[in-house]
Amino acid sequence: MSFTLPELAYPVQSLEPNIDTKTMEIHHGKHHAAYVTNVNNAIKDTPMDAMSIEELMANLDLTNMPVRNNGGGHYNHSLFWTLLSPHGGGNPSGNVALAINEQFGSFDGLKEKLSQAAMTRFGSGWAWLCVHKGGKLEVCSTPNQDNPLMPTIGCGGTPIIGIDVWEHAYYLQYQNRRADYLANFFNVLNWEVVESRFNTFK
Repeated sequence: MSFTLPELAYPVQSLEPNIDTKTMEIHHGKHHAAYVTNVNNAIKDTPMDAMSIEELMANLDLTNMPVRNNGGGHYNHSLFWTLLSPHGGGNPSGNVALAINEQFGSFDGLKEKLSQAAMTRFGSGWAWLCVHKGGKLEVCSTPNQDNPLMPTIGCGGTPIIGIDVWEHAYYLQYQNRRADYLANFFNVLNWEVVESRFNTFK
């Protein structure tokens, strides 16, 4: 089956002033669209063509760079868009809030850990909050378009938050101020989606 570019659940301009319209247009309509086209070309007429994107990531041959880079880009961005909302921000609630407080002391403790993972990722990559079976949370980061579903990446569980720290995610608005982008990411983070993913995958 061919993958498709997911539609956004909100207008591209609605995340202003935290994420600017032009970045959203290019990030979604150009960068993510290219990953979709390229992964479809890479898996065409192979057994991988029958897999969901999650199955593709979990069973990936890491030496297959076209699928690793473009399939990873499709999975990562498909998650990323769902985590953003013009009505986002605020504090976590429900089961994920309890787990965050238990493991990181507070929401501020989680923000510090996630921001550190994102700031110390040299070059392009992602910072993740993942949940393991049983409800344990883990913060980690991966380079390029790798993600925790891939085998032997060194960061396990299922992502419930993913923060894109490729420069194309923020450079038009923030230039080299990655820390400012990270601070404002939390203003549009959709905690309902995070809570739903936590309850599904814990």
